[in-house]
Amino acid sequence: MHLTATTQFGLEELLADELYALGADITHVGSRAVEFIGDHRLLYEVALWSRLSMRLLRPFAAFYAADEKALYREVSRIDWQDFIGPGQTFAITPVVNRSTFEHSLFVAQLTKDAIVDQFRARTGERPSIDTRNPDIRLHLRMTENEVILSLDAAGDSLHRRGYRQGTNEAPLNEVLAAGLVLLSGWNGKKPLIDPMCGSATILTEAGLISQRIAPGLFHQGRFGFENWYDFDPELWNQVREEAKAQRLEEPQAYLAGSDLDPKTIDLAAANITAAGLEDCIRLSVRDVKDAVAPAREEPGIVLTNPPYGERIGDEAQMAALYKTIGDTLKTGFQGYNAFVFTGNLEAAKSIGLKPARRIPLFNGPIDCRLLKYELYRGSRREPRPAEGPAKN
Repeated sequence: MHLTATTQFGLEELLADELYALGADITHVGSRAVEFIGDHRLLYEVALWSRLSMRLLRPFAAFYAADEKALYREVSRIDWQDFIGPGQTFAITPVVNRSTFEHSLFVAQLTKDAIVDQFRARTGERPSIDTRNPDIRLHLRMTENEVILSLDAAGDSLHRRGYRQGTNEAPLNEVLAAGLVLLSGWNGKKPLIDPMCGSATILTEAGLISQRIAPGLFHQGRFGFENWYDFDPELWNQVREEAKAQRLEEPQAYLAGSDLDPKTIDLAAANITAAGLEDCIRLSVRDVKDAVAPAREEPGIVLTNPPYGERIGDEAQMAALYKTIGDTLKTGFQGYNAFVFTGNLEAAKSIGLKPARRIPLFNGPIDCRLLKYELYRGSRREPRPAEGPAKN
């Protein structure tokens, strides 16, 4: 079957690598999406194992809709009994870009009307809408009036892993956190430290990677494909059991996080426990200025997402915070590679180090960068060899 996995801007190539490793035949890498071909086993494995997919879609219809009448007519031409069974509820997730239709909700309403009218005309009954937890979630993408209709294999965004018990004010979503870990080039073995860990999403995603835990095992409720007409429950159970057997119980890496707020650390501990990683991640209450590398571990990676300071008047406070981060990295983490993910590039200048890399990403609507700093031990420069005696 033809499938599409959507992701966040900047993670497309990583997602393509992830899907290829699972056995996908990649056909196109686009903006925020990767198209591929696979069978039912691959579909189930991607739902369980993909750390970078937001949505997993199975396209089944494509057409051009110049206006309202054309959209209604084209949707009506599809035999909806192939996709929505007797008594099943459905919902439509619309995404509309650069089209003559101004409102995505209007496009969804018109599509819903065409589907419901077809059922009413054929069977005398209409399927019910359930926007919160539908049996069948349809995804409608319209770009320049070109429409692609897909079945949503997860039924919900895959970034909602299910292990989060609570979050602080501005949590990273889980797909972005996993993306940051993978973009850092961390090998799953070396230490990974987050000195401003918040609710510990970065550390939790790192823990899932190092312990070979499939994030889809935490999914709440049924996946969307479990309600499809061609669902194979035996194969699904087999794939789930295989995924559970992959888990490594013994901690594979030194993972540690700290935060100034004890309540935030309590939240982080609850999330880590829900993910089954309480034996793999160390937490402490500590100011970022006091963070230091673990004494008995080889150098690894620092990865953190400090506040951006979006309120007016935060500029001086943010500059001071980012200077403290830079001082901590320079004095406490020599020999490490440090990655700071931020949407405040002005404050990031106060870190006082020159970034070796600047990777553009978004955190929701906020234009961000993942800044890499190479923290050399002592001076970067190798001493020159002593000069020999002058030759005649």
